[in-house]
Amino acid sequence: MTAADRTAPGPDPDGPVAVLANPTAGRGRHRGLLPGVLERLARAGRPVRLLEAHTAAQAERACHAALADGIAALVTVGGDGTVHRGLQAVAATAVPFGVVPAGTGNDFAADTGFPTGPLAAAEAIAEALRAGRTGSVDLARMTRADGPPRWYGAVLAAGFDAIVNERANRMRHPRGPRRYDLAILVELARLRPRRYTLRLDGEPLQVDAVLVAVGNCASYGGGMQICPDADPTDGLLDVVVGGRFDRRTLIRVKPRIYRGTHVQHPLVSSHRARVVELAAEGLTTYADGERALDLPVTVTAVPGAVRLLRGAGPGTGGRSTRFTVP
Repeated sequence: MTAADRTAPGPDPDGPVAVLANPTAGRGRHRGLLPGVLERLARAGRPVRLLEAHTAAQAERACHAALADGIAALVTVGGDGTVHRGLQAVAATAVPFGVVPAGTGNDFAADTGFPTGPLAAAEAIAEALRAGRTGSVDLARMTRADGPPRWYGAVLAAGFDAIVNERANRMRHPRGPRRYDLAILVELARLRPRRYTLRLDGEPLQVDAVLVAVGNCASYGGGMQICPDADPTDGLLDVVVGGRFDRRTLIRVKPRIYRGTHVQHPLVSSHRARVVELAAEGLTTYADGERALDLPVTVTAVPGAVRLLRGAGPGTGGRSTRFTVP
């Protein structure tokens, strides 16, 4: 029995399909596709309810409220950030979850078998909902000594990549991808290894590193295979540690992340565990590309924590389950 089987609320067979859409995802290039996505989702034979939200906090509240009201499924239309908001509501419930990839980075959707095209993904979700077919995959649960848990589907970044995101998010100019490029240049000039203290299933490990990534899935940042061997159905987390890199070496190795071959570099080590405790001074984390919790955190792999609505073809993976439909 999976986590999703044990925890309420469950899907309401007579409820609507709730849709959380981010019109700015992918820099707005899919904005005109939303009516077509909603029309295809409606082919599941249920009403479609578009959730209203203008901020990340509103998005999460809207998803939680929709589940409390009773829905047949929750679908996100956007990138990994939109997925992240939806996961906070559906994690460890039996409510099916669908992803229409329409963002700059669609790593969770790609790594869990959704079609890459938004309209094709919507059609696959509607077909799975009509058939009452889901495939469950793992999620990662983050906790601190204070505050509620947070969930993520793809990768937790704690190091240079998170620092760059922090820098980019504080900058007002330039706009678009150039802001991120400038943030990389600024932080490369400040690059230094930090002391990390980890416990992997209780086994202590101290390392000096510029990057630590904890992956439920393999990729982040729009296809960068930071944890290339991560499998969201194995009940484990992959931990990739980038050690005492200097600026020049990091610049040379960075392109290899897209192929996942960076893990062969002698300064990179890989580990696998069900529970990862991670601490370092003065660092925050980014999960699914979104600002998450400050260190220290404990990350736990939760098997079968979300039921995904996907197509029935090859490559969809996951643990197949069925639920009752009228």
